[in-house]
Amino acid sequence: MIFACLIRHRDLILQLAKREVIGRYRGSVMGVLWSIVHPLVMVVVYMLVFHVVFNPKWEMQTEGRAEFGLFLFAGLLVHSFFVECASRAPNLVVNHGNYVKKIMFPLEILPWVSLGSALFHASVSVGVLLLCYGFIHLTLNWTVMLFPVLMLPLVLMVLGFSWFLASVGVFLRDVGQVIGVSSSVMLFLSPVFYPVSALPAAFQPLMYLNPLTFQVEQMRNILIMGKPLAWQGLAIYFLCSVLVAWLGLWWFQKTRKGFADVL
Repeated sequence: MIFACLIRHRDLILQLAKREVIGRYRGSVMGVLWSIVHPLVMVVVYMLVFHVVFNPKWEMQTEGRAEFGLFLFAGLLVHSFFVECASRAPNLVVNHGNYVKKIMFPLEILPWVSLGSALFHASVSVGVLLLCYGFIHLTLNWTVMLFPVLMLPLVLMVLGFSWFLASVGVFLRDVGQVIGVSSSVMLFLSPVFYPVSALPAAFQPLMYLNPLTFQVEQMRNILIMGKPLAWQGLAIYFLCSVLVAWLGLWWFQKTRKGFADVL
């Protein structure tokens, strides 16, 4: 059910996602190359400012195998992917109101289109991170091949939230403002700027109630630390993601009949 619309409308989703990515850079001289330049500049800035200037200590670092800037960038990569989809979700249906009255148009693909654009930018950012890591260490960890496996449950989790928010955003326009504030709060409640181990032991289990915590830690492990995935944790996260995705799609389909009345 979750992937049925993806398989059935894959060509349409691909075309709309491609148009969205190109449209973001339309009119600029460098075009899509900005998708590479931006993360490259940011990761270099993180490495210089946080590692050279502030020179912070991170317990996860071992034998100088990773720069603090790379740890920070890996965490922000996960957060940015989630926020890009979540922040756009409340307006997906509202901004495509002309599609609502078209009976044949599958509205449920709109989160897939948004997700495709976010995945493109996340993949480019991962490529830039690996380029910088390889430049520093002259090697890459084999665990980087596990990136697609790690992303699958995150994709499902994001889809579930996107379907739900896209539906609620039609009836309650304040959702977009709430998501904007929540995204900033979630940045500091996720282990982006610090490891979970930096918290008191009593609070560490609570961090895993945040859907980004597991992903941030595992992303650093496979891309930078060269550690394999925590398969048991990934299995639990996957099951939770499937449930969230199914509930989100169910809610979207249940409420879509009221979209036309509001728009």
